[in-house]
Amino acid sequence: MLRVDHAVTSGTFSLDGQTFDVDNNVWVVGDDEECIVIDAPHSVDDILAVVAGRKVKAIVCTHAHDDHVRFAPALREAVVAPILLHPADRPLWELTHPQDVHGYLWDVDLADEQVITVGGEEVRVLHTPGHAPGAVCLSVPSLGAVFTGDTLFEGGPGATGRSFSDADLIVSSIRARLFALPDATVVHTGHGPDTTIGAERATLG
Repeated sequence: MLRVDHAVTSGTFSLDGQTFDVDNNVWVVGDDEECIVIDAPHSVDDILAVVAGRKVKAIVCTHAHDDHVRFAPALREAVVAPILLHPADRPLWELTHPQDVHGYLWDVDLADEQVITVGGEEVRVLHTPGHAPGAVCLSVPSLGAVFTGDTLFEGGPGATGRSFSDADLIVSSIRARLFALPDATVVHTGHGPDTTIGAERATLG
């Protein structure tokens, strides 16, 4: 049976010449045998503790801000699993993983409506640009859950106003893609507490 395992890791986020201390959620979705890891923030050891010896099928990055992808290559080496990222986030990825580093790229491009299978269940990719051009959310119907990265939080949309972000676009993405999900859908975010689609629909209007 599919389940969600979770931990919080601490580190920094840097962009546009500024650095902030941040706490990131680590989400691992799978069964007793295999799983996917959603984002790779701050600590490979902390992520491996949540994986707990299972086979990792993929490291799925919701977007390429450094607090979500900095440790993706090291995690790839540790678990021998591909990194998946939407190609529109290449400029952000290269800020953290420059081209002159061997093996710097991710392995598989994510695409809207792509389906990833883990534990016999489907994880559906929703392209939700705005916080970042390649931002994606991951809908898991069997769990009644969606993993939103930094696109949607308790209280509203993720941050914009930095390079490669777009305030109007993130709202459009949320309304078109996330608000198409049932109100009872649990929203597992990249930072902070869970919420629901219904609660955020009421917040955003």
